[in-house]
Amino acid sequence: MAFEANTPSINRIAYVGYLTVAIGVLIFLSLPLLAVLPISFSADSFLSYPLSGFSMRWYEEVLTSPVWIGSFKNSMIVGVISTVIAMILGTLAALGLNTSDFKGKALVTGLMISPMAVPMIISALGLYFFFAQLGIGATYTALILSHTLLGTPFVLITVNATLKGFDFNLMRAGASLGAGPVTVLFKIVLPLILPGIMSGGLFAFATSFDEVVVAVFVAGPEQRTLPMQMFDGLRENITPAILAVAMLLTMFSLLLLSVLEYLRRRSERMSVVQN
Repeated sequence: MAFEANTPSINRIAYVGYLTVAIGVLIFLSLPLLAVLPISFSADSFLSYPLSGFSMRWYEEVLTSPVWIGSFKNSMIVGVISTVIAMILGTLAALGLNTSDFKGKALVTGLMISPMAVPMIISALGLYFFFAQLGIGATYTALILSHTLLGTPFVLITVNATLKGFDFNLMRAGASLGAGPVTVLFKIVLPLILPGIMSGGLFAFATSFDEVVVAVFVAGPEQRTLPMQMFDGLRENITPAILAVAMLLTMFSLLLLSVLEYLRRRSERMSVVQN
């Protein structure tokens, strides 16, 4: 009886401890931003503390410079196209793996998610030589295909997880009512697993938008992405403009995380409704 009476207190202490650790980790991870944020508003032409004054000049330079705008456009073009392709391939692969049973299924799954485990420099070297043999090195095609390869595993994993709670009897019911495979796919399956597809797509887009190692190997001067431009800036001319870009990317990442959290909660609600 005494133990049962103390159970709420133990749970409360455990919750407070968990919350304290979580907040501490969050603060620790946010500390670099506290250093970057003030310098991005520096009036100086170089990185220094303390600041001689505050200015928006570096944000203005980033938002008006043809170089930064061009690299941002390249990142968006490559990111959007590679994400769409990754969403299609990852979704079809997840559906195929979950609706069929064959020998070597685990091996196929492992191969499809292997780009997440292979060191990025190894993938970059392999893709460089592969596209050089095909004669399409330093092109948008090479960069888009490379980022598609990196993004597809994220879509496969998220859609695979979504399908674990999917009732495949719905597909049989649709077929028994006269719906063809295409109709069942677009009218029944895709609407129910859409949160998983979108979550994987956001991960794939974030991976493409932030990727620099593979881009350095397979992209040319005309395909210079935003991370490549930042990397070159760190090597050649370090200015607070790079930190201004970093802060803009941080805000963009927070937006993506908010969307992912919304999709996660929506997916949980839909799973409850299905069950």
